[in-house]
Order: sequence, then C-alpha cells, then structure tokens
Amino acid sequence: MSVADASLRRHPPEPAGSTHAKPIPLDFVAADGPVREPVTKIGGQPVWLEEPAWPVSAELETPMRFLGQFALDGGRLAYLFMTADEEEYVDDTWEPDAGENALVIQPGGRIPEFVEVEALAEGPTYGPDHLPVTGTGKWPDQFLGGPKIKPYWLQRDETPGKGWQLVVQLSHGMPFEPNFGDAGTGYAFVSPDGKEGRFLWQCH
Repeated sequence: MSVADASLRRHPPEPAGSTHAKPIPLDFVAADGPVREPVTKIGGQPVWLEEPAWPVSAELETPMRFLGQFALDGGRLAYLFMTADEEEYVDDTWEPDAGENALVIQPGGRIPEFVEVEALAEGPTYGPDHLPVTGTGKWPDQFLGGPKIKPYWLQRDETPGKGWQLVVQLSHGMPFEPNFGDAGTGYAFVSPDGKEGRFLWQCH
C-alpha cells in the first residue's frame, strides 16, 4: 500500500458541505545556502524578528534544537524547537506543556509560563536549511495549516483549546529525523489571539 493510500484510509474525504478546506501536501527541498529571510523553512538558524528567545530544555537545562520557522499572517513567524540530545534520552517531548518543546511567536508573541528562554541568536539545529514545496502529494500527512485546515490526528484530538489554529503538521517526510516516536506526526498550533504557540506529537 502506498503512503497516499494509507493516508486516505486513515482520513477519508470530507463530506459534502464540510466547512474544512483540503490541505495541500508539503515537502521540503535543500536550499542553496543559509536562508536569512523571514520565510517558512526547516533547519538552519532562526531569522528572529525581535530579540532572540531560544527555549531551554526543562530537564537538561540546555538549548533545545531548532526545527523550523513558519510564516503566519501579519508578517509574523512561529519558531519551532524540541529537546534532542544524542547522549541522554529525554521523555515528554510529545507533551505540549512539559517544557521539552516550544513554538515561539514573533513579533508581539507571548512565551508560555512553562517555557524558559535564553537570548541566543543561534544554537543547535536539526540540519541545514530546507525550503517548502507544495503539491507533490508524496507526503499527504504533511501540510501547512490555516483558518479552515484541520489536523489529521493519529490518535485522539488534542487541539489545545477552542479557537486554536493549526500552523503546520509535520510527518516522517522531513529530510531530518526528529523523534516523533513510531512513524509519528507533529502538530503546531497558534492561540486565538495569535500570541502563543503549542506543539505536540503523536505516534502509532
């Protein structure tokens, strides 16, 4: 069975009259070099729009690893980080509020009370810069969010709350291998007021 066929079995087409929009599959290709513009990308280093606010692992007390940044409306960015250490396993990276991942919003964002940050402009990253391409259909479970885009949940619905909007859904189709468990999927959300982010992942 192909990846696309498996996705259709888990997520059948929306019924007629549904208010949800159909997501466009997303892939990432290697950039020619470091990306310094405030655009959607994964890997590389963050392009900060305000003072740097690099999240720190609650358990290890070391900088989390930068996974990517994603463009929001109004010229804002959502910066995604997750704890990853080659020598020491850290649990709870799947939890949205355990302090082992973070989605930082700039400008004008709000750091959640369970996230500690440092004024680091650069730090650990999952790999070199990659830019998004859409419409390939290779990874149907990986796509950008939006007002009418709903997640494809592997398990139960874990939307952080009413009015929270999906920013991006990431799957094992990325060029890097963040630990989302067994063929897992990551989900990033922004709060109704656009100031705070949450991230979580689910797996089989």
